Amino acid sequence: MSTTLTPTPTAVVPTAVVPAAVVPVAGSTARRTGPSFPALTGLEIRKSLSTRSGRSVAALAVLVGPLGVLLATVTSGGGVVAAMALGIMGMLIALVLLALGVLSTAGEWTHKSVQTTYLLVPQRGRVLAAKAAAMALLGLLLASLGVAGAVGALALFTAGVSWVGTAQAVAAVIASGAAFAVIGAGIGAAVGNSAAAMTGTYLTVLGILPVLNSVEPEIAEKLDPAGAITVLAQQGAATTPIAVIAGWVVVSTIAGVLITRRRSVA
Repeated sequence: MSTTLTPTPTAVVPTAVVPAAVVPVAGSTARRTGPSFPALTGLEIRKSLSTRSGRSVAALAVLVGPLGVLLATVTSGGGVVAAMALGIMGMLIALVLLALGVLSTAGEWTHKSVQTTYLLVPQRGRVLAAKAAAMALLGLLLASLGVAGAVGALALFTAGVSWVGTAQAVAAVIASGAAFAVIGAGIGAAVGNSAAAMTGTYLTVLGILPVLNSVEPEIAEKLDPAGAITVLAQQGAATTPIAVIAGWVVVSTIAGVLITRRRSVA
């Protein structure tokens, strides 16, 4: 009797499929993940205006100019030099926009939303650049609306206005508003706390520097960004005021970037 041997099928053990390594082709560029810079800038603008505090500060920046003109008209009785009035109103607008910039950066650390922000875009320098761009655009827009309201209030409610130098005053106010919003963003990023950043900055600009101006006016002239706005509004493109405001922008932005890159978000 013959026996037929049937071969037993060999069990097939599944093996994990290992994806092939992606080798970059010469001349190709890696695709960046995450939102583009314009989209990220737009997102930062929406974030700044999505909170009650952000909307309140933005509204105040628009209204403080015409309200200040009306108050000055009631107390002065007319005979106003437009460039001087706009310089003062521009300083108030810029100081309000400074708070908006602080809230855009320090507000995220205060409310712990910074973890979500840097999870979406881990490149902190890119996020801060988008915040600075967003604040510059918001500053330009809000300062333009504020100075337009101030000019309209001067034309409608003030008698005997001298309009000499008004164009240069308007340009100075708008540019200063954008600059102060960026300064606020840099200071907020460096300090990491909204209340501390605004208290320290306003104490310096409105307290320490005016005292220094009464003691050492030549030194204060080279440090005071608020006083630089009034000088620009009345004198035009003066070198020292422009250098003072630009210095605050550069120093605050660099400080914000360096400190933020080393700060833990946990």
